Amino acid sequence: MSILTSPRGKVEVVHCRRTESQDIYCIKNLIRKFTQKLFGKLNIIYLLEKANLAITLCNDKEEIMAQATFLDYPNWNVAKQDNWVSVFQELDSDIPCTPLNTLFMHLFVAVNEYSVGCCKEIIRTVFKAVPELHFIFLIVPSYISLGSTLITVFDLVGNITSLTYDEDFAVHVCHRHNHYPQLHIRKARVEDHDDLMPIFMHHNTILKATYGDYFLAELIEAQDEENHAVVCEVEAVAVGFMSVCSRVNMQLLHECFDLGPFHGLCTPHPDDVLEPPQELSVPGSQDAELRSSSQDSQKIVEEPQEPVSPEARESENNQGKTAEEAAIEELSSIVQSGNTSEMEDLENLRQVSTEDDTNHCVSNMSSASISLPKEIKYFRPIYMGASSAFCIQLFCIDEKHEARSLDFMNFVFGLFPDKNFCLISLPHLTPEFVLIQNFVKIVPFNNCTLEQDLYVFHRAGLLKTINIRLANLSDTPGVENLVSTLMLNKRILEDLKHYNEARRDPDGTPLQAFVADVAEQIVGIAVIRDETDVEYIRSHYNIEDFIYFSHHQREEHGHLYHFALNPIFRHYTRFFLKEILRLGYKSCLYYPIYPESRESKLSYALNHTNRKLTLEPKITVNARIVVVGASNVGLSFLETLVFCSHLKFSNLTLISTHGLPGKKLLGTEQRKFLACDHCFNDKDHALMSLCSWVNVVVGRMTAIDRAAKHVVVSQEEIVLYDHLILCTGQQYQVPCPTGADISQLLTNREIPNSSKQRYTGKVPCNHFTLNDEEDCLKALTWIRNNSIITEGNVIVYGDTIDTYTTVEVLLNLGMKGSSIYLVQPPPISTITCINNYSVESAVEDALRAAGVTIYQEALLAQWNDGQNPDPIHSASFTTPTKPFKLPCSLFFSFCEKNVDYETFKAINDACLVYDGRLVIDMNFHTNDIAIRAAGSLTKFSNRYYSNEWSHSSFSSKEIGFQLAAAMLNLFDPTLEPVTEPPADLDRLIPMYKGAKIQGGILPGSYHYLHIAKPAIPTPLKVQMAQPDFGSEIVTGNAKDGTYFRIHINKYKMVETITCLSKEPFPTSNYIRLFGQHEQVLNNLCARYEDQLITDLYSYFTEPWCMALFHDRFIDLRKELRQILTSKEEEELPSMEQLARQIEDDEINLNEKPRKYLRRVFQETIYKTLVEKSILDYLHYNHYHLPMYAWPDII
Repeated sequence: MSILTSPRGKVEVVHCRRTESQDIYCIKNLIRKFTQKLFGKLNIIYLLEKANLAITLCNDKEEIMAQATFLDYPNWNVAKQDNWVSVFQELDSDIPCTPLNTLFMHLFVAVNEYSVGCCKEIIRTVFKAVPELHFIFLIVPSYISLGSTLITVFDLVGNITSLTYDEDFAVHVCHRHNHYPQLHIRKARVEDHDDLMPIFMHHNTILKATYGDYFLAELIEAQDEENHAVVCEVEAVAVGFMSVCSRVNMQLLHECFDLGPFHGLCTPHPDDVLEPPQELSVPGSQDAELRSSSQDSQKIVEEPQEPVSPEARESENNQGKTAEEAAIEELSSIVQSGNTSEMEDLENLRQVSTEDDTNHCVSNMSSASISLPKEIKYFRPIYMGASSAFCIQLFCIDEKHEARSLDFMNFVFGLFPDKNFCLISLPHLTPEFVLIQNFVKIVPFNNCTLEQDLYVFHRAGLLKTINIRLANLSDTPGVENLVSTLMLNKRILEDLKHYNEARRDPDGTPLQAFVADVAEQIVGIAVIRDETDVEYIRSHYNIEDFIYFSHHQREEHGHLYHFALNPIFRHYTRFFLKEILRLGYKSCLYYPIYPESRESKLSYALNHTNRKLTLEPKITVNARIVVVGASNVGLSFLETLVFCSHLKFSNLTLISTHGLPGKKLLGTEQRKFLACDHCFNDKDHALMSLCSWVNVVVGRMTAIDRAAKHVVVSQEEIVLYDHLILCTGQQYQVPCPTGADISQLLTNREIPNSSKQRYTGKVPCNHFTLNDEEDCLKALTWIRNNSIITEGNVIVYGDTIDTYTTVEVLLNLGMKGSSIYLVQPPPISTITCINNYSVESAVEDALRAAGVTIYQEALLAQWNDGQNPDPIHSASFTTPTKPFKLPCSLFFSFCEKNVDYETFKAINDACLVYDGRLVIDMNFHTNDIAIRAAGSLTKFSNRYYSNEWSHSSFSSKEIGFQLAAAMLNLFDPTLEPVTEPPADLDRLIPMYKGAKIQGGILPGSYHYLHIAKPAIPTPLKVQMAQPDFGSEIVTGNAKDGTYFRIHINKYKMVETITCLSKEPFPTSNYIRLFGQHEQVLNNLCARYEDQLITDLYSYFTEPWCMALFHDRFIDLRKELRQILTSKEEEELPSMEQLARQIEDDEINLNEKPRKYLRRVFQETIYKTLVEKSILDYLHYNHYHLPMYAWPDII
């Protein structure tokens, strides 16, 4: 916040923010004729699309006061965007402008009364937002003066000739030191104590409470050769402090962190042991690591081949040198000797991991599935050289000058001329501040128990001479040296060769290769191609959430193919990408990540960046968030966090028995053993590519240590957490036989209820409980390996929908129906799993026709007549009348789901409140503030008096999203602070509106889908008997496989959809019908009553409904609702307010309310606005919706 005062004494409180698309209208209103003379006639939307930085200045009423737009190349076409540096250096050699430290102002507008103050505030904000920036150039026609505003911040440099116009243009420059200068750094003195203490106390009072009032003065006095204290000052006042020390516990760091990429932070020594002895060498010799992932680019840590060089060489070379000279020499040593250290190689992500999980190694992905094998020893390098690192012990700086934190580094490296690395360790929950954004986070070993993250900064990272340019033939040796330790080095070198020889791929696609060089050494390589699938990307990805597609030419879309960068320059990653866009004349870059099963290259996760994002900061969240269970709730939670575009969660971990789903283990099997809730399918998993962002630990949670904040996995490994999310759900359990002897002809009434008993014996080898795709694969493999299809008898025990889908799979595999027994236990409810008589009768008829024998109300009594049950040869059951015995080669159990015993024991032993299920409150909290839970594992606390409602009643995907939304309040500073609900509202459970869906292929090859709103289960006949039921629309016949039922509630909204068809149907389209008004469905009710609709399947394939199925239709609905709820005319209330006034009898009407509202709508501006919004929607999406007409084409 800043205060501006106009010449007339008016005061405005203002703040700066990034320009948004809704600002365009106000920006256009601020453009004057003089603005056009200075900057030319501009298309504001196009300019903002291509801008690297656009800043809007607003007052406290969010009214726009000023706006400025900056790009990384000149306006007025005075130089080509890829070759302006030499032109400006010739103009004034005293201005050392480079692409790193220079931006160009392409537009400035402001409210006249505050224009000078607005200009200075924006310029100061820009210098603060871009620490590397030193010069802002402004180019205007030479015959025009800058005016009274811009001349206050810009100085004339000279004139330059335009490439297209026969006239000169004046070049003006604005220097950083006049607005937000670099800080002066010096050694600390005791008298700085009084200046610094208020800054320390503002952030933390613990130091003062622990060490006394004068701890800072004592620390400054205690300086020696190993300990130094420095300050930064502004106008002779200390505004920041840093304490550094050369004593570092290297042994501890080597034990806890993977320091191999940095040679263990030690100087090379002849006795270093960098490779394992031959007998210990195993694939994946590094410890299994939970890799951190980054949302702005993917990181791969490769084991380097470290050089062996004389130990004394560096200290001799570095003595008497400036920090920059020493950094150049150190860089030369690193690059020339082949020490590429950690590499950022995006290309690795495209490869399929072929590593076996039992090798306990990291796959090619930046984060990988990790198994937990027993007692495998891993080699770790041994470094004999002296420590080459010092550490920051204490750091604090005034918030006004925080953006200049890196100014400390040049000075402190000068204090330790023999050290090349600066370290800093921080607690995991410390918000990322400016200084460490320039550091590289070190990957911890999986057994690291330190409560802190370690960051490192290399001396060479201070160099500002990094230059990005197109590669040439002479760069090949340097690139070979750079990528020698990467797995895909041959591919990179092949593409570099193609570029140098033909500038094209072998298939003719234009190719560009860029290198980053520092001090004449190659430190980075990137290869891009023209993106050839632009139309596919636009139609299948939400790319238009980030760009206006029509303002980007086809040739401006690039495909990032390789990207490798020495980690000591990792903080220049964004600059590298920005230069690729500038030099390559691109505006967008795409990077696909393909799934492991690459049956279809069309299903891939797509990463994107553009010019607008190159200077857009991300907020890194290092909190250790551990999710237990790869349920749909857990996956939805992770998806929401990962796709939060302005946050970067670097420490997400998933603990799952079988890792991430979506591996397509069943191949192209159309029929699945288990019914589907349509939250995620294999394509969704490929599009998300969660393995790129989430560390996956394969194993079972067996204990929770709340005091130490860790989870025990598979009874031996620990995973530390700051926030633990339990989403294990419920699973089918092995049924516990009652033990009844059927020879005594017992009935169900004579047998004690054993439904709550847990089976504790050995699970028979031919008994299967199917809970996920891995279980289904095991069952399918067992069936095929044991000749079950031709010779066996299969018992399917249970009364859930999964029993029907499993029977259908068995029939489809070729089993005779007479060999399949469907045994249903006594129902625990009057509501069946399908809850629709028409569908149930069709399925039962299909089962009988196939020869499947059905037994009802049967309880499992014994396996093998009470003898050893492994394997099962027979199964005995009791019924309300006569018991029976069945031969058995394979037993499927689909009894009632329950919480897995190991999960229950871990929860119970951790003293989390458990009452049949894990107890939570309305905000997902358990009785431990650090542990949240969601999904069918949970129930609401009894204090809500809502035991009939639980998360099982709602959509799992929506539950996961809401859980993530609750967590984001802890990490996202852009969100409004959460206010505590009123006392009477905190006793209400949240109600979610997403559809509850189930579907699958039922016996008879019926494709089944049921979509309904969340509700307490009630028999269908009871629902239809309610006076407020509404109406139903039914076409077709269930037994013929043409059944389609829609329930319209009393508000004329689609509330339930049930489909049963012999033919596959577009499930995703029908899901989008849920919650729509029947009039939106082309007056569905009226047409049905007029007998115009005989088949809903064909009705929903007609062209008129295509817009409803478009993924952006929901955005149109929100936009139309916003129009009707907003006050568009001063003298009239909004349509929503008008409807409320009628409802509250505040308006006396002479006509029916609906007729009155329709007349007001048509006579006011609302009708025009709604029509315009709909036409804009159709026009914008015409490439998907060509069947609709709009005024321009009629």
